[in-house]
Amino acid sequence: MNSPYFNKTRLRALSEYANEQLQCKNFSGIAWSLEHRGEIVSEDFLGFADHALSKPVGSDTLYRLYSMTKPVISVRCLQLLEQGRLRLDDPISRWIPAFSQQRVLCANGSLEPLNRPITVEDLLTHRSGLSYDFLIDCPVAELYREKDLAGDGARSLKELVEQLAYLPLASQPGSRWYYSYATDVLAHLIECITQRSIAENLKSSLFEPLNMTDTGFFVNHKDQHRVAEMFGQRELGDVDNGECAGNDLLAMNVEPSYPMAENTGFSRGGIGLFSTMRDYQRFMPVLMHGNTEEGAPLLSKPTLDMLWENRLSDSQMPIRIGDRAYHGYGWGLTGRVMADSASASLVCVPGEGGWAGAASTYFWIDRQNAVSGIVMAQYLGSAIPLGPDMQSLAYSAFCNRLPG
Repeated sequence: MNSPYFNKTRLRALSEYANEQLQCKNFSGIAWSLEHRGEIVSEDFLGFADHALSKPVGSDTLYRLYSMTKPVISVRCLQLLEQGRLRLDDPISRWIPAFSQQRVLCANGSLEPLNRPITVEDLLTHRSGLSYDFLIDCPVAELYREKDLAGDGARSLKELVEQLAYLPLASQPGSRWYYSYATDVLAHLIECITQRSIAENLKSSLFEPLNMTDTGFFVNHKDQHRVAEMFGQRELGDVDNGECAGNDLLAMNVEPSYPMAENTGFSRGGIGLFSTMRDYQRFMPVLMHGNTEEGAPLLSKPTLDMLWENRLSDSQMPIRIGDRAYHGYGWGLTGRVMADSASASLVCVPGEGGWAGAASTYFWIDRQNAVSGIVMAQYLGSAIPLGPDMQSLAYSAFCNRLPG
């Protein structure tokens, strides 16, 4: 029987690629870690967390996770599912009544009633009809930009969800996959069910059991020097018109939209968490086998198997964000799932999946081969697909060792 392994010579391509990106000034710093069967086979910390101060990236560097917050929120929701406190087909208006009054904005500008209520599953699978500010040619996204939903970090999660419930939907619930504020609504729904803040939910149910001591919605004053400097060419919420062919290493101040101080009270579901690479690695085993690194179960095997099933119809695939298609990928209950590897555009394996963040953070889980990887950088609106490229290079080093 063939025994797959990572070829050390081929793994050098990861370092070569990362160094090339740094030399071309596409990124200030890049960190990654690749594991196989629980053992690290490639890991490094390159470049600078603070370019002006020449402060190197390290294991203690803190990153703004942006949308890599979403899988954490979704896992907390699935824990409530296991506890019988919600069902996937429950209408969200059961807990947030304002969503029962929503309408869909049609192409001609008219409003039509919902064909059916938005459900919990719709939120988990981004089929609620909600949208995002940066999506091009979306009238609802224009309304979001007018309300500065992405840029206003002073707005509470409850206030954000109230505003979303007031605005129309971009499509009928369940009809299409549309990347959106759905996970923010899910986070507030969790608050309504548990009568606790989303920060308290995550701390007690995930971060403390997983020993994720560096992860949360704020950074203590004494640790703020560890937060990596942000670079980019597009503010969160700005329309992604696809015009940028490369990266310019321009420093950005994202404090107004993604504050780090505790006294702001900032929390979201779709973005908001700060974490280190190592801390997020402590979360990834929950998606690999349902347990903490020490073996304590946080999700059951049936729930784990269920969350990895692609829930999109053929007509809803592949998932797309704006004009960018993620070929071969469907969506489960916590993130992307490679459901059609015959359509994939990079080296991959069937069944792997994970998600990414707007500032070039990225991870994947491959349960079949016991492989996982994480890539961390801080660049908003990158024209370079750093994470997918690193994943493809990693699998290019995954070879068969023949017996005998």
